[in-house]
Amino acid sequence: MRSKKVWIPVAALILLALGGWVWKGKSSGKNGGTETRIVTATEGPIEETVDATGSVSPLNRVEIKAPIQGRVEQFLVDEGAVVKRGQILAWMSSTDRAAILDAARAQGPAEIKRWEDAYKATPIVSPLTGVVILRNVVVGETVDPSTILYAVSDRLIVEADVDESDIGKVHLGMPARITLDAYPDQSDSGKVFDILYEGKNVSNVIQYGVKIDLPKVPANYRSQMTANVSFVVSRKEKAVLLPAVAVRDNPDGTKSVMAPAAEGKPAPRPIEVGLVSGDKVEIVSGLAAGDRVVISRARYSPQQAPQSSPLTMTPSRGGGGGAKGSGGGHSGPH
Repeated sequence: MRSKKVWIPVAALILLALGGWVWKGKSSGKNGGTETRIVTATEGPIEETVDATGSVSPLNRVEIKAPIQGRVEQFLVDEGAVVKRGQILAWMSSTDRAAILDAARAQGPAEIKRWEDAYKATPIVSPLTGVVILRNVVVGETVDPSTILYAVSDRLIVEADVDESDIGKVHLGMPARITLDAYPDQSDSGKVFDILYEGKNVSNVIQYGVKIDLPKVPANYRSQMTANVSFVVSRKEKAVLLPAVAVRDNPDGTKSVMAPAAEGKPAPRPIEVGLVSGDKVEIVSGLAAGDRVVISRARYSPQQAPQSSPLTMTPSRGGGGGAKGSGGGHSGPH
């Protein structure tokens, strides 16, 4: 009977310790309170855009192939040259002419001149006015009618791929802002001049090609450069702006912000929003520039594992192990 009286208080102490340990663990949960900060509504520009990717492309690209089988004798223009329609770009010899000239070289310059005058070279002519964007062969190379000698573009444009869900917002004449991956710090302006009628399926998403014309193509533009395009749907130069996180969606479909009060908790204030761009939102009514609002969010406190369980016993100084050693000290009378 005596041993039972000793163990009842011990069990009660263990239960109390365990309850305190559980309560301590729960009290240090993830939501350790809220953080609040006050922001001020500002006035500035905001715009709604449709963003897409694309590339620099020739509006019209023409490949110039060898008219006959033979050898390239001379190039008159190189890549980047501005040429006119009908301009001679290069000279080439037919296979027979090349063989005759090679044989004449063994007989001296006079013989070469005689055959050059008698057997004229074949000119390579540009079919349009534009810029040479490709020279594909070198002097002395043997070519045939399937060999591409040059590629000429009338002018460079930017072609972007717009998702089907956004194409309804894009229209002819819409301004667009262009940034190349090769020159991320440079932004150029253009306008939409064509929207393709046929879409293409890209990873189960229908996309439509949209062509943008630039008033003056920068000198650093090259065909096939990757371009990031923002089509400007609408823009306001002076709008009341707030961080988007400050706006609350109410159950009835309205929106509000929390306005600081002189005393007590912040109070909700109804607002109406307009354009949304990234992390900014336009406030159409309910606030003016200079008004302050409160942003509240839960503060995250990582839960820490408890140092030890109340059931863990501290080893005795004598080297005994845990509960086994302590249990042996209360054997009671036999």
